[in-house]
Amino acid sequence: MPIYCTYIIIAALLFALELIYFRIADKLNITDKPNERSSHNSLVIRGGGIIFLLSAWLWSAFFGFHYWWFLIGLTIVCGISLWDDIHSLPDSVRLIAQFTAMFMMFADFGIINWESWWIIILALVICVGIINAYNFMDGINGITGGYSLAVLVPLMILNNQLQFIEMSYLIVAATACVVFCFFNFRSKGKAKCFAGDVGSIGIAFMVLLPLGKLILQTGDFTYILLLVVYGVDTILTICHRIMLHENLGQAHRKHAFQILANELKVPHEVVSLAYMLIQLIVSFGLIYISKIHWVYFFVAVIILCVAYLLFMKKYYHLHAEYLANLTKK
Repeated sequence: MPIYCTYIIIAALLFALELIYFRIADKLNITDKPNERSSHNSLVIRGGGIIFLLSAWLWSAFFGFHYWWFLIGLTIVCGISLWDDIHSLPDSVRLIAQFTAMFMMFADFGIINWESWWIIILALVICVGIINAYNFMDGINGITGGYSLAVLVPLMILNNQLQFIEMSYLIVAATACVVFCFFNFRSKGKAKCFAGDVGSIGIAFMVLLPLGKLILQTGDFTYILLLVVYGVDTILTICHRIMLHENLGQAHRKHAFQILANELKVPHEVVSLAYMLIQLIVSFGLIYISKIHWVYFFVAVIILCVAYLLFMKKYYHLHAEYLANLTKK
């Protein structure tokens, strides 16, 4: 059977499985209720991002179980995240699951070396931080699926050059993003489902597999720029909240994309497309333009940080006014 037929079958199965999940979620009342962090005001099915976990299992079923530890780790972290979507779990439980799952991925990388235990611990902390950053950024329609596509496409281009992972894995992961976007990449109030923690954590975990293999094969950490837009927004927002003496575990709407969507009323799909475009520009610059990766790395990070700070300086007062009005009510 031609390879494209296999991909068509997988895409059809993912559509069918997503629709089946919608029926189950509707009956079990697995819905996203609006809160202070939300950019929606109506009930929407939560956990549609389970499609990412299902895509990993389908890829393994069709193309072979190449990464058993990764697959088990993904299933654990997605299972805990789905449960957290339905019934809130303590942070400690989620973190234990995430560190355990990431350790399993490291086993598939073949980097478990007790002589370098401190490097392993540092890498675990960074990777768990990345998947949680992905979760923090899941706040408007289209951003999780769309941004993930913007990460996977450059990875495909690099994989053509460097062959660090099976191309079929990247294609199936991208197919899952497209299917999810069909139901989620819509204007405010029209999304059929949200990713939920199971989706944002799941696709982040899946993206880290090829990204990790790329960095390990090349020894070039600057490829982390493939996630730099999420990284800058997340880190600087956390720093901002620390300066405001806020509880970091409390729901909020202080990310740049949230102020764009909520206070400035920019359509969700436009904000998501903007994040995708900026990330693609940075990634293509790294791939096609940059000859000195570390110089490009610092220039890109500085430009994005300055852009974030200027944006907040100009528009954050709108969010402060929103909070003041909320307190009065």
